[in-house]
Amino acid sequence: MGKLFIVPTPIGNLKDITLRAIEVLKEADLILAEDTRTSGKLLKHFEINTPMQSHHMHNEHKTVGNVIEKLKSGMTIALISDAGTPAISDPGFLLVRACIVEKIKVECLPGATAFVPALVNSGLPNDKFVFEGFLPVKKGRQTRLKLLAEESRTMVFYESPHKLVKTLGHFCEYFGEQRLVSVSRELTKLYEETVRGTAKEVLDHYTNKPPKGEIVVIVEGKK
Repeated sequence: MGKLFIVPTPIGNLKDITLRAIEVLKEADLILAEDTRTSGKLLKHFEINTPMQSHHMHNEHKTVGNVIEKLKSGMTIALISDAGTPAISDPGFLLVRACIVEKIKVECLPGATAFVPALVNSGLPNDKFVFEGFLPVKKGRQTRLKLLAEESRTMVFYESPHKLVKTLGHFCEYFGEQRLVSVSRELTKLYEETVRGTAKEVLDHYTNKPPKGEIVVIVEGKK
């Protein structure tokens, strides 16, 4: 039996990769990458010449079986996503589950995850929190928001820049305009920014200044 390594990659600043992550990626027989073009830049920067294979949300159902066979043959495989820790709103869960079923060893390295610095930086309580990832786009969105309106823990969301204003509007509608919100974008990158305030204040800010980049939204729980 081989072994599967789950390897976090930087969410922006390349210096955030760990020495161990570089070592594992260099020594692996194969790297599974969400986007081989994006990951190719990272591997080139750190002089990692390990072969890559595509493994993303659109093909992972089809590729898991093939990867399992490679692992059974004794290969060491490293799974990476475009940024952050695989399986956190990224491909990875199906493969890890399959490995567990087949009794193949899985080891997840610690490393970058976008929501952790955003949560800590928000100033909102982080002793208890719930990670929601991306809200449903259409079906189930209203039901989810009504349920979360009663959530007492701090909530963590991922959102795309072109949907942020709509989502903040929904937070005002379902959670109330005075609910505290913190929006972090482009974490660890040149134009990193965190905007804090009430849901209405943050909505007004991004209505007048459309956002760009990767976004994490932290929302205060119901008091």
